[in-house]
Amino acid sequence: MSERTRQERHYDVVVVGGGAAGLSGALALVRARRSVLVVDDGRPRNATAARTHNFFTRDGTPPGELLATGRAEVTSYGGEIAADAVVAAERRDAGFRVSLAAGQPVAARRLLVATGLVDELPDVPGLAERWGRDVLHCPYCHGWEVRDRAIGVLATGPLAARQALMWRQWSADVTLLTHRSPEPGPEEYERLAARGVCVVPGRVTGLEAPHDELTGVRLADGRRLPCRALVVEPRFTARADALASLGLAAAEERSAGEVVGSSVAAEPSGATDVPGVWVAGNVTSLSDQVIGAAAAGVQAAQAINSDLVDEDTRRAVAARRAAG
Repeated sequence: MSERTRQERHYDVVVVGGGAAGLSGALALVRARRSVLVVDDGRPRNATAARTHNFFTRDGTPPGELLATGRAEVTSYGGEIAADAVVAAERRDAGFRVSLAAGQPVAARRLLVATGLVDELPDVPGLAERWGRDVLHCPYCHGWEVRDRAIGVLATGPLAARQALMWRQWSADVTLLTHRSPEPGPEEYERLAARGVCVVPGRVTGLEAPHDELTGVRLADGRRLPCRALVVEPRFTARADALASLGLAAAEERSAGEVVGSSVAAEPSGATDVPGVWVAGNVTSLSDQVIGAAAAGVQAAQAINSDLVDEDTRRAVAARRAAG
C-alpha cells in the first residue's frame, strides 16, 4: 500500500454538492449510521435569490440560512462537510477514489452526485446582474413577489408564449417581447390576446434600473418598455463535470424540438448507468424546486443505504462461510 493510499479517508458515501438535494441525502444517510462526506464548492444556484419559497414550514427562508441549517444538522449526526470541489472520480475495488481540488483524495463505497445546474442566460447587457432579483424565470418561486406588477417576458426559446400565459396568473400586465424569436403564430396570438397579453416585436438591447430597481427595457429601435420584472428562459445545463471521469455525461433535453438544457439520466431512485453512482436534484431533474430536490436526495439516500445493506450482508455471509 502506497503512502498516498494510507492517507486516504474512507467513507460509506461521498456526496458531491451541498445544496438541498445533497444535504437532505446526507442527512438521511448519517441517520442510517453511514459515514458520509459532503463536498461542496459553495456555488448554490439560488445564491442571488432573497428567499426560498414553496418549502412548507420554511417558506421565505433565505437560501444561505437554509443551507447553514442543513449543514449543522448533517454534522450533528457525525457527517463531515468539506469546502472543496470534486475534480474526478475513478472506480477502485468495490468503490471509488475521489480526487479533490484542494484536499487529499478520499475513498467512497458509493457516490451521490447533487451538483445541480447552471442557468445560462440570454446575452442581454445587465441581465446577469439582476438575475434572481427582478430578472426571473420561475413563477412559482417569484410570482407572488412581483404580483400585479408590469411583467415583460423575453422570448428566447420555444416556451415563451407559454411562459407569458403562465405569468398572467400573477399579473394582468404581461407583455411578450419577441426579441430574437419569431413572432407567435395565429393560434398563439389568439390565446395571448384572449388573456390580455401584449406582443411587442423587436430586439431587447438593455435594461433600465436607475436606482438599482428594474423600471424597463430598451429596444433596438430606441423604444422603451416599462416593466418591473423581466422573465427569461435560461438554458439549464447540468453540472456534470465530476461524472465525466466515470464515463457518465449529461444528455440534451428538448422541448418543442429545441434544446432547453441538459441532464444526467437516472432511474426514479436516482441510480445511474454507472453502478454505485446516484444523482439527485437539478443535475437530473431540471424542473425541481428546492423542496423537490430535497425529496429526491432523501429518496436516493434510501436506495444507497439499501444497496450498502445488501453488500454488507453478502460480505458477512462470505466471512461466515470462510470461518466454517
